[in-house]
Amino acid sequence: MDFPLDVSAYKPLTLDPAQPKLTAEQRQQWITNIQVMRDTIIFMSAVADAKGLGGHTGGPYDIVPEFLLADGFMRGGSVYPVPFDESGHRVAIQYAIAAFNGEMPMEKLLHYREAGFGLYGHPERDESIGVKFSSGRLGHMWAFCNGVAMANPDKAVVVFGSDGAQMEGDDAEAARTAVAKNINIKLLIDDNNVTIAGHPKEYMPGYDVAKTLGGQGLTVDAGEGEDFDTLYERFHKALNTPGPVALVNRRIMAPGIPEVEGKPGAHDVVSVANATKYFEARGMTHLIDFLKGIEKTKSSATYLGSTKEIERNRSNFGKYVNGVLAKMTPEDRKARVLVIDSDLEGSTGLKDIHKEYPEIFFNGGVMERGNYSAAAGFGFEKGKQGIFATFSAFSEMILSEATMARLNEANILCHFSHAGVDEMADNTCHFGINIMFVDNGLPELDHTRLYFPSDPLQFKAAIETIFFDPGLRYIFSTRSGTPFILKEDGTKYFDPANGYKFVPGKDEVIREGSAGYVVSYGEMLYRALDAVERARQQGIDVGLINKSTLNVVDEDMMEKIGETGFVIVAESQNRTTGLGSRFGSWLLERGFGPRYSVMATTKQGEGGLAEHIPHQGLDPESILNRIVELSSTGCGCGCCCE
Repeated sequence: MDFPLDVSAYKPLTLDPAQPKLTAEQRQQWITNIQVMRDTIIFMSAVADAKGLGGHTGGPYDIVPEFLLADGFMRGGSVYPVPFDESGHRVAIQYAIAAFNGEMPMEKLLHYREAGFGLYGHPERDESIGVKFSSGRLGHMWAFCNGVAMANPDKAVVVFGSDGAQMEGDDAEAARTAVAKNINIKLLIDDNNVTIAGHPKEYMPGYDVAKTLGGQGLTVDAGEGEDFDTLYERFHKALNTPGPVALVNRRIMAPGIPEVEGKPGAHDVVSVANATKYFEARGMTHLIDFLKGIEKTKSSATYLGSTKEIERNRSNFGKYVNGVLAKMTPEDRKARVLVIDSDLEGSTGLKDIHKEYPEIFFNGGVMERGNYSAAAGFGFEKGKQGIFATFSAFSEMILSEATMARLNEANILCHFSHAGVDEMADNTCHFGINIMFVDNGLPELDHTRLYFPSDPLQFKAAIETIFFDPGLRYIFSTRSGTPFILKEDGTKYFDPANGYKFVPGKDEVIREGSAGYVVSYGEMLYRALDAVERARQQGIDVGLINKSTLNVVDEDMMEKIGETGFVIVAESQNRTTGLGSRFGSWLLERGFGPRYSVMATTKQGEGGLAEHIPHQGLDPESILNRIVELSSTGCGCGCCCE
């Protein structure tokens, strides 16, 4: 399929830092290139939206002017030829520049974030298509690039940042190193006063990225990012200034895009509807027809043993917490509970708490370590509870802070959403697959608990039960929705109307079995249940256990399953760090020797949404095949007959 946007007017520039001003011809070509590139970013991300894949438009759209200048200087040889960016969601411009530079076909841009095409939600190094670095998560590149610059002292290294990314603590450390070593690194900061949850100047008064960087000793040049004449002059000056320089480019987010200009919504994808308005104003009606012709991919999969109805636990978290808070007096609520967000309230469910009880809510910005510790500090006294939420991938960032919270006997309830790999559009760097890392305390007197409920009813019951428990409590949810688990009689298993009560530390028998058991939890339970039901139809008497408390051994359940022929742990956590890496040892320590198998995440992502689970071999068919394999391979006692 040909790329339907005419990009023939784009002509790359080659720039020399010895040239203080652009010629009239160069300037006009730069302006033309800016428009063509911005049109491309809007179009490719709208295509992804039409397919149901989402994406991010505003950030990459913002930085086009300075990004094209950097590309020109890289062509001229004075700048290290990698456009590092510590804001991973701006990846659309990385793919676009690779296409414009001939490193991938233009038509490949029509597959942004689609499974199997390599154009993930964050850049992952693949030089075969012109992607020259992996950004990791937000605010994680500057320190790395300090090292790149020290390894290449004859070149300036350019790093694209943002006011949101600069909130991360890593950047403060990187700034001090850059100044101390006089590293020839140039920071191009998009200061658009927008993060996911709002406007930093409103929710974080006093924060000024230019003043912060200046206070750390960098040379800082703050100016208007959309003033193209001064932008070139400022960039030129930065390249000719020895040592670290921060070029802070102030602009409203997504300038010139109707409906989203200057709004937090511009951080995400520009919808087909808004892209249509944009291209109507540009007279590009053929692109609108193209967008209308795209069919959104829909999953028609159904699973035995669970409902067609699904809900997102991550979105329900705030609603369920509000149910607990509503039973408290306003005075007691304010005295005993503090909720701290890390700029993800819409993704983790905290927005409902913010709306209902703003007096106990604090938007902490993009500062996971500090926000976690502040929430734990609020829970320093008996009876007080800090609540903290972010993505499960970011749980890896707060391990030292968790140790200090544990040593201080703090009370904190943490919601880590986006666990596992299911529907993880941002791909490998956002996989929440190392959640067991937070269970790192010494067993003696440790109250740390990890909970991963398996459907919305159990999620609600767990929150209501553990809310005021002492110590560190982590509750996990997935980006994807989950159905409701059913009993064999067709009623909902975790329905309190049917007598269900959540008991921390106790595993639950979802299906009885004599041949062996599958042990699962979270978003893998309903998939495992489908496999178990189909195995039973084939005459294999296999059972299913829900282990919603991940780090506590249920002795009765270990005895029950340990005496059968086989045990399969099915999870989407990391094969090397997940529940499966512990569960086999627990069985052996108690003298049990069933055949044992772990099904977990073992591969890098390949993009897409629902495709992640089968890509990892964790779909029901794969679980069923493992059940059949283990049930037909000997007695399971570990003796020579196998």
